[in-house]
Formats: sequence, C-alpha cells, structure tokens
Amino acid sequence: MDWLQVCEHPSLRNLPFKIELDELGRIIMSPLKVAHSLYQGKLTRLLYQHLQQGEVLVECAIRTCKGTKVADVAWAFNPRLQIIEKQTECLIAPEICIEVLSNSNSKKEMSLKKQLYFDNGAQEVWICDLYGKIRFYTQQDEIKQSEFAPDFPNAIA
Repeated sequence: MDWLQVCEHPSLRNLPFKIELDELGRIIMSPLKVAHSLYQGKLTRLLYQHLQQGEVLVECAIRTCKGTKVADVAWAFNPRLQIIEKQTECLIAPEICIEVLSNSNSKKEMSLKKQLYFDNGAQEVWICDLYGKIRFYTQQDEIKQSEFAPDFPNAIA
C-alpha cells in the first residue's frame, strides 16, 4: 500500500490513530492522548510567534526510505513550501520536523525517525517529551536552541 492509497481508502478515514507506513507498505497505527494534541497546538502557536515566511504543517506525511513517516508538527519556509504543498506526501522534508512523544515511543524509534527526516532534507528535528521539554537536533548533534528560532522555549506548559 502506498500513501495515496491510505489517504483515499474509505475505511481508513476518521480513525482516532496516527497512521504511518513502514518500508513494506504496512500500516502502523499509534493511539494518541489529549496531551499529545495539546502540545501540537501549543507548538503550532509558538512556531508562528517565532518564525516568519513559512507555514506550520500538522501531521505532515514525509516519504522516507523506510516508508511514510508523519511528523507531528513541521515548519516549511516558503521556498520549500512551494515545492511540497501539492504533494500527497512530502518528497523532501520540511526544514523543521517535530515529534511529540507518547508512551509508546522508544528511543530507537525516535533515533530512526530523526535520521530519516535528516536524510530527506530536514535541517532540524525537535523532540517534545511527555512533560513538554523540547530537545533540538541538527544532523550533527543535539543543540542548545534552534538555529532557526533561537528564542523558542525549551519547554512548554
């Protein structure tokens, strides 16, 4: 199954799960709690406060060599946004990809997702933990603050 088939399949609409595909086209579903959605909303608001000339993408599907992964929140600056906005899934990742952790996420899974986003063109990956603490990463290493939004808080309530 590919991402377009997932998007258009009538039985997969309106599921209360986050859906991704693995490299074999198998559907992976993850249940989400309300806190997860709250963090997505707060991150969206903060991104618009701290960045300009781009847009937030929530539940952003990104094609990777390991299937379609979905960043909980992403930011694409206008030039990249013009490239990806009409795509079914992003063939190049937005500059910033953000994952909001849930109880089911493992360190190994997050490490793999970070690398997949970087391999597809992300410049930064942010990880928001269960308590709202945010860690910022570039391809090379963890960084103290975002290079795109240096005043972005490292924790949200």
